[in-house]
Amino acid sequence: MKTKIFIDGKEGTTGLQIFERFAKRDDLEILLIDEDKRKDINERKRLINESDITFLCLPDAAAIEAVALAENPDVRIIDASTAHRTAAGWDYGFPELSAKHRESIAASKRVANPGCYASGFISLVYPLVQAGVLPEDYPLTAHAVSGYSGGGKKMIAAIEGADKTREMCSPRQYALTQAHKHLPEMQAVCGLRYKPMFNPIVDDYYAGMVVSVPLVSRALTKRYTPADIHGILSAHYEGQRFVKVMELGGKETLPDGFLAANTLEGTNDMQLFVFGNDEQILLCSRLDNLGKGASGAAVQNMNIMLGIDEGTGL
Repeated sequence: MKTKIFIDGKEGTTGLQIFERFAKRDDLEILLIDEDKRKDINERKRLINESDITFLCLPDAAAIEAVALAENPDVRIIDASTAHRTAAGWDYGFPELSAKHRESIAASKRVANPGCYASGFISLVYPLVQAGVLPEDYPLTAHAVSGYSGGGKKMIAAIEGADKTREMCSPRQYALTQAHKHLPEMQAVCGLRYKPMFNPIVDDYYAGMVVSVPLVSRALTKRYTPADIHGILSAHYEGQRFVKVMELGGKETLPDGFLAANTLEGTNDMQLFVFGNDEQILLCSRLDNLGKGASGAAVQNMNIMLGIDEGTGL
């Protein structure tokens, strides 16, 4: 019997990507809503409760509303919004973080898909907190650059439209008030005492991102070298299919010394890098903001919840 899937918000960037990833799968039955009923609460409720798994690709308020519509106790929900990432009763959908995370996702009926920037930050910081490298009050900073697809349909239309401004051709910093919506999960999932300072930048290319976290060795719990940190990350992610720790210093991967942000576009892969010297260590996480940062992660979580190969359709 095929698994019944409903994507609430299929017309958005993440919803469309999830739908497209299902195109060649014969193990799923996609429940489609009529175009003129996309905002009909009764029709959405019917499809949510008929599904085995519902993906929520909605603004936060609409996602909260959609969860309230789920009356069938067997319906499992994967929420791609920010609404439930730190909420009680929801499992955080980053299976590579630990065996416990993977087991919780497999058994869960409520999975919160991670944010794209948050995925990059957490992939680097969580293992170091667990290993006792980072003091819980370490003043972390994260710098990140992303393709404009992360801004959703409105930003995509603006940058690809005829009225594109000169400023849109350059990297643009935003969230300057330090209130970015990914900060709560970055702090909570990593177990940090304080939120990191976060500097996101959107640039004039479609998809892909790099999240960078600088560390000062003398401020860690003890003196660590880049090789030490590389070893800790490598051990943490050993055997993972989609998260790979690249060679120390990127000597083979980055022969020209440049770390491009768009090379993993269209994949569910994430690459982690360790650069720097014995005094200053730079950690970088490269991923597709629409892949491992959104739709790819959602499909991977669904596969784990269904008990099938996690790479199916990816």
